[in-house]
Amino acid sequence: MDKINNWIWEDKQVTESTNDDALTFSKHCQNNQNFVISAQQQVKGRGRRGRIWVGLEGNLFFSQGIIFEPKYLGQLIILSSYSLYQTIRELCPINHKVEIKWPNDILIDGEKVSGMLLEKGDNNYMIIGIGVNIKEAPKNSEMLYPVTSLAEKGISIDRLVFLRSYIDNFDKYHHQWQMDGFSFLKQQWLKVVKGLNATIKVHTETEDQIGIFKGIGDNAELLLLQEGKIKKIYAGDVFYSKE
Repeated sequence: MDKINNWIWEDKQVTESTNDDALTFSKHCQNNQNFVISAQQQVKGRGRRGRIWVGLEGNLFFSQGIIFEPKYLGQLIILSSYSLYQTIRELCPINHKVEIKWPNDILIDGEKVSGMLLEKGDNNYMIIGIGVNIKEAPKNSEMLYPVTSLAEKGISIDRLVFLRSYIDNFDKYHHQWQMDGFSFLKQQWLKVVKGLNATIKVHTETEDQIGIFKGIGDNAELLLLQEGKIKKIYAGDVFYSKE
């Protein structure tokens, strides 16, 4: 295995799911070592809420394994999504708008370019699975949102160059979180989230909730203002007023 910074790293030619590989690896990983597993091709990727993540050739698929207390899972979501946002923002021409869609999707000009799935591994590991549309965006009738790729926005970058840049950013903001706590990171995240203080619809497993997006709590829960009261939403799909 190779290394990226202090992360041990394996880049596979083909795999079913990097998250499944990372979950298996966490069973045997020793010394609390951070690790990354990436793949040139992923044939059975999955996204949030059991959705399929289509793995087109040339795109980036990887999973991180890091020791993280489960009670801070929401903060890890914010940390990883902000690190991914910064990686894409640094690459994107200034005429394109880059935003985060709660809880962890990255949008370019309102179109989704990446997805993320966090799962609990063994031995206190949390697994962060990320897919980024580097070369091409999958497009089919089951997509909930408009999608795009970095290539469609005029960005040409090798998937592993992107991966290394992301890990650099993750290490940077992870260190900041360790030193300064969650509050500062949360405020930075809120500056770039789409729809803050606007009316949104959140589709949950049981119903649709409509209200004003007022921010997030310390577990990354969405704070929705309805009839003068704040409702906390922990999982769901956000839709904006023009969608």
